[in-house]
Amino acid sequence: MNEQPKKILIVEDDKLLLNILSEEFQKNNFLVSLASNGEEGLDKALYEKPDLILLDIVMPVMDGLTMLKKLRAQKEGVKIPVMILTNLSGAETIEKGIQSGTFDFLVKANWDLGDIVKKVKERMAVS
Repeated sequence: MNEQPKKILIVEDDKLLLNILSEEFQKNNFLVSLASNGEEGLDKALYEKPDLILLDIVMPVMDGLTMLKKLRAQKEGVKIPVMILTNLSGAETIEKGIQSGTFDFLVKANWDLGDIVKKVKERMAVS
């Protein structure tokens, strides 16, 4: 019995990274939705209700932590798992992300694509 592919929303303003992540997750049988800033990401998250959100912090229009706070303020957004993927690695930034309800905080420079996909699969119990 085949289960439905999981839906992931990637919110990232770096177009190249956004495309690379999208391709990698599609190759791993995920349905992928993309947003290039926090405002667009929040709209898509509330409308599409993805199984997981991969979220950058530093973005135009609305940053990732603001998006996450607004997402968690909505009934539909409280339970959506969020993984922060950013270049910021300061303890204060990590603490803010964790307090806002993320389940993981990955610094981009410390992870390769395969590791990111593996981490997401583990969280979503996907093989």
